[in-house]
Amino acid sequence: MGVVYFKRFRMEYDLRKPLFPQPELPPGYQLLAWDERLLDAHAETKYRCFRWEMDANVFPCLGDMDGCRRLMAEIVLRGAFVPEATWLLEYRVPGERRAERCGTIQGVADGDTGSIQNVGVTPEHRGLGLGSALLWHSLAGFKRAGIERVHLEVTSDNTGACRLYERLGFQSTRVVYKASEVAFAEW
Repeated sequence: MGVVYFKRFRMEYDLRKPLFPQPELPPGYQLLAWDERLLDAHAETKYRCFRWEMDANVFPCLGDMDGCRRLMAEIVLRGAFVPEATWLLEYRVPGERRAERCGTIQGVADGDTGSIQNVGVTPEHRGLGLGSALLWHSLAGFKRAGIERVHLEVTSDNTGACRLYERLGFQSTRVVYKASEVAFAEW
């Protein structure tokens, strides 16, 4: 094991200004508002979104199903949890009754400042504007809760996510470094 430092950007969004235009979901997709019965679905979706991604090295709990369950429970049990900013995305397979959970986002707040936690879309559903839809609904939920500013952190090497956040109006305000113990054999 060794310690690796991951460069991350803190990005902020000012909710006192109008939100970017609401993205339309492609056919077959729908957003589910927070419901405590969806905690395990959020955890499983989070795991499927992040298990093979760089962020599972930065935050090892994201690469482990039990770690994602613990993380979701911790987020929800915080006094600062913002249910209005927490969404689950599902896709209904045409002609079938079953739904596939394919995206998740959570929100917490400290006073009038919100924090977006773990925006994720499963690999097979990326590139359809779903991340933008999750972000819009989360930001709208923060705004309804009276939050004025929202921030998130993103690993600098995650260029796709960085471009998405910038395109939607997030401003990079700080560079931070996250130390993480990783087994070098994983690289």
